[in-house]
Amino acid sequence: MKVIDLTHTIKVDMPVFPGTDQPKLDSASTLEKDGFRETLLTMYSHTGTHMDAPYHVRDKGMTLDKFPADKFVGKALIVDCSDLKEGDTIGISYIDKYKDVIDKAEYVIFKTGWEKYWNEQKYFGNFPVIDEEVADYLIKKGKKGIGLDVISIESISEEELPMHHRILKNNLVIIENLCNLDSVGDNLFTFCALPLKYENSDGASVRAIAILD
Repeated sequence: MKVIDLTHTIKVDMPVFPGTDQPKLDSASTLEKDGFRETLLTMYSHTGTHMDAPYHVRDKGMTLDKFPADKFVGKALIVDCSDLKEGDTIGISYIDKYKDVIDKAEYVIFKTGWEKYWNEQKYFGNFPVIDEEVADYLIKKGKKGIGLDVISIESISEEELPMHHRILKNNLVIIENLCNLDSVGDNLFTFCALPLKYENSDGASVRAIAILD
């Protein structure tokens, strides 16, 4: 068994969605003063590699704490879209390439290669996003969730968040800001993305991993 970490490290100078604050990691207790170390974490619920709940955009949407734990574990497949250029859209042809295997997957993860811009302003630019046909296909197939190595499942300029609404109203979850997808390969694997369990969670940072047999 091989375990691959798909998670960006949370730190004070990390990229965050425009308009939100970067996380703060303050020393609350020290060895010298208290005999132990403890850190006060202050951050938004959608910091770093994180999961969106239906409640993120929908008034009566499901919160992450209400999902059973098995929602966050499942067979997954990475769809390689790294040939796309800035501003391109992930269309149904990418699904067609993997169709037989995708039908066996509970999570579908799109690898755009955009993580290479993680520490650059371009990361917030015109990254590739899925189109409506792809979203509808994955919804129809009853997937548990959709993952990407970009900061949002749709363009940052989309103020009404139509793709979030389209997907989340069907109780799929969305995992954004994944990384290290090049290390996983093209076969089915076990995907785990466990969110922090807090009350009425609209989203949460996750520790996402790939488990290869």
